[in-house]
Amino acid sequence: MKRLFFYVLHIGLIFIFLTGCNQGQKSSGQRKTEQVTAPDFKLISLQGDSLHLSDYQGKIIILDIWDTWCPPCRKGIPDFVELYQKYQQKNFVIIGLALGREGKEKVKSFVAEQNISYPIAIADSNVLEAYGPIEGIPTTFIINQNGKIVNRYTGYREKNVFEKTIQTLLEE
Repeated sequence: MKRLFFYVLHIGLIFIFLTGCNQGQKSSGQRKTEQVTAPDFKLISLQGDSLHLSDYQGKIIILDIWDTWCPPCRKGIPDFVELYQKYQQKNFVIIGLALGREGKEKVKSFVAEQNISYPIAIADSNVLEAYGPIEGIPTTFIINQNGKIVNRYTGYREKNVFEKTIQTLLEE
């Protein structure tokens, strides 16, 4: 009986982990959108500043929904740091929205460890609902200069996937 309980518990934990943190596949997880306008939001950044999506109107935006406990999220952060450093002077920004399940202080600590210099805030239920359904994390949206969502990815993606889209949008 204990062995059965152990297996059921183990399978349940695996299910929870997989549904809460989706690594994605190269051939799936990308969702082309009908270019709907990205919902605006008002949050407070980790630095205490007001953070509105509309503050970045006219820029290419990567909006990354992630969290500190998620291995694929953690894997993608250094790529986003590099992309931000490379393109921030070219009408581009990354906004990170952490779920904050381990607390705001853990997010702050992680941001400092990773030298993240782009805006980070803790996502609230209104943002998650507006951009949902969020089927796994990371979930990353690419928003063009006109404020339209052009791509949505669930799961980790290589840096070149995002860089190609950034370059294409910069040429438009």
